Amino acid sequence: MLNSGSYNPDVLTCLANLSSDEVFTPPQLASKILDLLPESIWHDRQARFLDPFCKSGVFLREIAKRLMEGLEQEIPDKQQRINHIFSKQIFGIAITELTALLSRRSLYCSKSANGKYSVTEIFEDPAGNILHENIEHTWSNNRCIYCGASRQEYERDKELETHAYQFIHTDNPEELFNMKFDVIVGNPPYQMSDGGFGKSASPLYQNFVHQAKKLNPRFLTMIIPSRWFAGGKGLNDFRAEMLNDDRIRKMVDFEDASECFPGVDIAGGICYFLWERDSTGPCEIVNAHNGNETVSVRNLNEFKTFIRHSQAVPIIRKVLTKKEKSMAEQVTSRKPFGLPTNARPYKHGDITLRWQKGDGPYNRDDVTTGADMIDEWKVITSKVSYDHAGQPDKNGMRKVLSIVDILPPGTICTETYIVAGSYKERIYADNLAAYITTKFVRFLVSQLSFSQDITKERFFFVPILDMTTCWSDELLYKRYGLTVDEVAFIESKIRPMEAVNE
Repeated sequence: MLNSGSYNPDVLTCLANLSSDEVFTPPQLASKILDLLPESIWHDRQARFLDPFCKSGVFLREIAKRLMEGLEQEIPDKQQRINHIFSKQIFGIAITELTALLSRRSLYCSKSANGKYSVTEIFEDPAGNILHENIEHTWSNNRCIYCGASRQEYERDKELETHAYQFIHTDNPEELFNMKFDVIVGNPPYQMSDGGFGKSASPLYQNFVHQAKKLNPRFLTMIIPSRWFAGGKGLNDFRAEMLNDDRIRKMVDFEDASECFPGVDIAGGICYFLWERDSTGPCEIVNAHNGNETVSVRNLNEFKTFIRHSQAVPIIRKVLTKKEKSMAEQVTSRKPFGLPTNARPYKHGDITLRWQKGDGPYNRDDVTTGADMIDEWKVITSKVSYDHAGQPDKNGMRKVLSIVDILPPGTICTETYIVAGSYKERIYADNLAAYITTKFVRFLVSQLSFSQDITKERFFFVPILDMTTCWSDELLYKRYGLTVDEVAFIESKIRPMEAVNE
């Protein structure tokens, strides 16, 4: 680790991820994240660094490299410098016993800090400054009070991993080391199964951000999923907190998570940020895609959600300036007719049910929700409408609203679909279908979409217009006064729409 000279392959570039939720950080990415910190920190022998969710130990190792170079003049003796840095400046908390051993191996060059091959001479405890303790969840009403884990899934034998992460399973994180830290950095676990249907999971990373802020470091930088920008289960409060925190000084956002973590699919992309305790102001935003970067400076809290692309902000402003009602008020919630995805047609019935495999008979009297829409023309769109988990294609374009259809009077649907609007006359339904399939509307929907799910909230920026007009992109661009560059940006981001089903 500490020697220069001939090239040696970095084993940390070759590790397989623990899961899509516990992702190892490539060394190159860890280095870019550390680049957010001021250069002066690497020359400060008093500065303390903490990675409270160590996996491979890559952050601690890269910190050690920089301190070894930055303190060379102040502590010329190499062994003294190593002993000082490793014992006084670098600390970690591992997420499992295995990652504790791996992190110690990465930092100390030995699985034991006091082992024969350790580069340090200072530790008596084999753990060194990298802690790990098997923690149990604290249950209340069958949920962990700290992380929300399901008791049914995570109350396990002591020999099994419980995923009760030490850093967030305490009310007093400052007691873990009994010291203050200048820098907290790392890549926390992202989510946990919440015991819901199928692969249902709840985000977890926000708990690590909250806990780190409790320690009040000078600098905090983490890499986390970008879904908090506009979505994510239970992230409303976290989103509001982040958007209104003017100590976030820089945000680097990747639409395609595989650019950070090759081979890993994280819906909505990934981002890392720098939070600086003693500095406030607008945030520098870096949008990265296919090796290209767009940089802007703006306030995070202009909208209730974070708008990923700065080029989209003036477009949204022009739409909102007209103060038209939002389609979020018109689009139905899930289960527009109260029927789950697994609802099936009857052998006989007086109306028609649209489900995943076609149409079939159903009984009107069994419809408990949306009965007022049954005899109208309805425009529907599929509830899951993104390919590649909401990621752009190689050209940076996204597929939005994969299915749009018109249901005639007497036809209903399962929760596979949501209803965008209903009318007594077919012409208005035709015009609404044309409207929501424009690139303009789908672009506005995409600003709030960071996963495959399409909900009524995704239509917040889409205005309700007069459906006596058959709207086209050209008419909409003119109506909202978009510039040539703004039109070009929309056209570059949204893939062409397939024909509306008849």
